[in-house]
Amino acid sequence: MPYLLLALAIISEVCATTCLKLTDGFSRLLPTIGVAGAYILSFALLGRALKDIPVSFAYAVWSGAGTAAVAAIGAVAFGESLGKPQWVGIALIILGVVVLNLHRAP
Repeated sequence: MPYLLLALAIISEVCATTCLKLTDGFSRLLPTIGVAGAYILSFALLGRALKDIPVSFAYAVWSGAGTAAVAAIGAVAFGESLGKPQWVGIALIILGVVVLNLHRAP
């Protein structure tokens, strides 16, 4: 269950960050409300997951997966250009998250 909470926290954070682009500098009300709500939900879920998952592991996965997802969404949904070095960086973030999952301390 804590890993499900962490996954939902990541999804919520990615939604919040994506909505930031849509706020147009916080001048559009609905996306701004979406940002606030999704960040509150994300931190609540992350906080709940931290009851059972070490903070060093959870935060690394939360921030790494969120960064990779937002970069990909920026490229696909908003047409932001990502060159080969950026895609390699995203792959390295994903690899780092996998390594953290495989070699966690007990």
